[in-house]
Amino acid sequence: MEDHADIIIQIRKLVRSVNLESKQIQKDFGISIPQLLCLKYLSQTNNYQGTHKELTEYLNLNSSTVTGIINRLEKKGLVARLPKKEDKRLTNISLTSAGYQLLENTPALLHNKLLKRVYDLPEDEILSIKDSLKKLVALLGIEKVDASALLIVEEPAQPEE
Repeated sequence: MEDHADIIIQIRKLVRSVNLESKQIQKDFGISIPQLLCLKYLSQTNNYQGTHKELTEYLNLNSSTVTGIINRLEKKGLVARLPKKEDKRLTNISLTSAGYQLLENTPALLHNKLLKRVYDLPEDEILSIKDSLKKLVALLGIEKVDASALLIVEEPAQPEE
């Protein structure tokens, strides 16, 4: 008889690794993984700018959570809100030089490491992993749970300062 507990242990290792990474980034750089991903997104856009809507879609988080992320990054001087030239009521979120510098010093995240390694796997192994993960999701009955496009731990709700 196989020890089925190993499945749970492997899942716990994944979850714990994401949590540990999140805590280490917070400790070393003073920002959360979602904040880091926000900076990363802006660093890859034209003129280092994006809209609130674009960030919400990229992070796959709700609008109020993204507003909190932007507020905290702005407080730290890592992003700035700039009025759009065409319509002053709208703003672009812009990466500052401090935000860019911080981003340059952060390590590659787990999901980036995973993506790079998955590309090197044979197609049949990739399909096997996909099928196994789908089966686990179905067994847990969590098919309808929203999934972020990235491996992140959502920011806890924090009171406004």
